Amino acid sequence: MSEKQKFRTAIILCGGKGTRLGALSKKIPKTLIKIHNERILWFIIKILKKNKFNHFILPIGYKGKQIKKFIKRTFNNENIQIFNTGSNTSISSRIHKVKKYIKSDDFLLLNGDAIFNFNLDKIYKNHVKNKTKMTFISFGFMAIFGTVGVRKGKVLDFRRNFTFDFVKTKDKKSLKAYVYSGMSIMNKITFSKNFKNYDNFEKKLYPWIIENFKCNVETPSGFFHAIDNMKDVSVANSPYSEDSKYLQIKRLKKLINSTKN
Repeated sequence: MSEKQKFRTAIILCGGKGTRLGALSKKIPKTLIKIHNERILWFIIKILKKNKFNHFILPIGYKGKQIKKFIKRTFNNENIQIFNTGSNTSISSRIHKVKKYIKSDDFLLLNGDAIFNFNLDKIYKNHVKNKTKMTFISFGFMAIFGTVGVRKGKVLDFRRNFTFDFVKTKDKKSLKAYVYSGMSIMNKITFSKNFKNYDNFEKKLYPWIIENFKCNVETPSGFFHAIDNMKDVSVANSPYSEDSKYLQIKRLKKLINSTKN
């Protein structure tokens, strides 16, 4: 087994300010908000380990010292590399600064503000087996991250805030829209374009990747809950919420604690 095959890298974006969380994000970075008495980042790293990811890159910025302390205290830096990429840095610049540290040809890119549970290991293996250069991970039709347009199994485009209704009017029979979760598996070759100065990483780089490389979209069964505002925090933490996310996260925490990783 080659050195690269030993590793499965995940880049967890942790540098944002989380301004939509108001006073809560003024005290701590969004990824350290407590959900069921554990930090969001705790859930992310634990579930990624369960899915056989074993190398983590954390580009930090806003209140990054708190993230460093949390990682050292909780995970003892278990193959976790942390890089201070600045408080007011764009996503594209953050990724550009850490891309040389990626240890696997194919890696996971995700935001550090979502709790999820689905078979990510299977998606990663399918991505590698099919020699796909980018796999978008999508859920349902309600989100704010963006939309992936697909016709007959082929990814056609990526659009930020691209609504499903607009897609349907173009071709009701064959064109589908999948809402992007903010998670994707990418091959290093997709970073061959100089993107460090892009203001909007997804809006500018993703369409270029789709145009030039083989891409796929996966819509796994399972759950995904992004923590974007105080309502999202309340839904996740309140046993009285009508949303099922509370019970799903409760089960996930129990599963994580019953598994050695």
